[in-house]
Amino acid sequence: MVIGIPKELYPGENRVACAPSQVQKLVKAGHQLMVEKDAGFMSGYTDDSYTEKGAEVVGRDDLFSRADVIFTVRSGAAAGDQGAKDASHMKDGQMVIGTMDPYQPHPSFEIFRDKHISSFALELIPRITRAQSMDVLSSMANLAGYKAVLLAAGELSKMFPMMMTAAGTIVPAKVFIVGVGVAGLQAIATAKRLGAVVSAYDIRPAVKEQVQSLGAKFVEMELETDSAEGSGGYAREMDEDFYRKQRQMMTDVIGDSDVVITTAAIPGKKSPVLVTGEMVDAMNPGSVIVDMAVERGGNCELSRAGETVDHKGVKILGPVNIPSTLAYHASQLYGKNIETFFLNFFDKEGNFSIDMEDEIISSTMLTHNGELPVEERKRILGL
Repeated sequence: MVIGIPKELYPGENRVACAPSQVQKLVKAGHQLMVEKDAGFMSGYTDDSYTEKGAEVVGRDDLFSRADVIFTVRSGAAAGDQGAKDASHMKDGQMVIGTMDPYQPHPSFEIFRDKHISSFALELIPRITRAQSMDVLSSMANLAGYKAVLLAAGELSKMFPMMMTAAGTIVPAKVFIVGVGVAGLQAIATAKRLGAVVSAYDIRPAVKEQVQSLGAKFVEMELETDSAEGSGGYAREMDEDFYRKQRQMMTDVIGDSDVVITTAAIPGKKSPVLVTGEMVDAMNPGSVIVDMAVERGGNCELSRAGETVDHKGVKILGPVNIPSTLAYHASQLYGKNIETFFLNFFDKEGNFSIDMEDEIISSTMLTHNGELPVEERKRILGL
């Protein structure tokens, strides 16, 4: 098949959907790769690095008109206004794979349906063993958790590690991680490597052993959390009364922390507010909060997407699209995810098929042959 890799035009998106290392593997598997000129430039990959691995560098119009399948980082609603523009340039019956923010209506999904485009949203990869190497959310969350700690360290008025000097002993910083998913675990590990004293909390008691295995303290909160874990290992959305009690219990812990990193995001839902203005008031000036859930409303009620808020000397960071700031390696990991996902459509003899009996394919499909095969998605996407 002919695979097209367009340049990402969404503002601030530096990643590319396929790194040169994936090009080589796909070419060896018998596929033809076309890469838009400068598609990998912002990720640190030159056009020559693609052609050396067997890809053809082409213009955008040429790519959309010739490719059988399009690999993207952002398509559909995830690409904003650009999503509909790209969809309108796709040819009938094409296939597109990428992150699509498939939780809301968007004009691009109507175009996919009307042009009989087969679209697959990688956010919907099921959390099963066979799909681990395709899980873009985990890959990107891993990078984001690492970078969030570095952002905090850069803003904090203290050092992270303990240091014994002739002038006296510097005590280590206290870091509190809220939400122990993939991003939270990587944040814990990174903060520990930098020498901080780390504690963490999650509404799922089952993650306690994971936190402790990384050398951090798990903050115990006596709440009824038997049903706090949702499908796929994610925390499910709880009611407001639960979050109110949780916020009351967190105030003391946050007030004693130098850095708070919040990671509590629920796919397709508004992020729960876990850190109130009252909690921020309890922190010392010079402390830092990094709200990793800010793109869906934020876990801190004072955070603002894409901005750093100074509240009485406490800096509240609201970084957006953190993986894009690590575009070189983010593109490698994302490229491996999408490569593995795509090759899942082929059997051992190399025959291509869209098998709706395959849980991975059926879980991620949005549109196919002018239809939305999954009834629930018709309602969610307004189609």
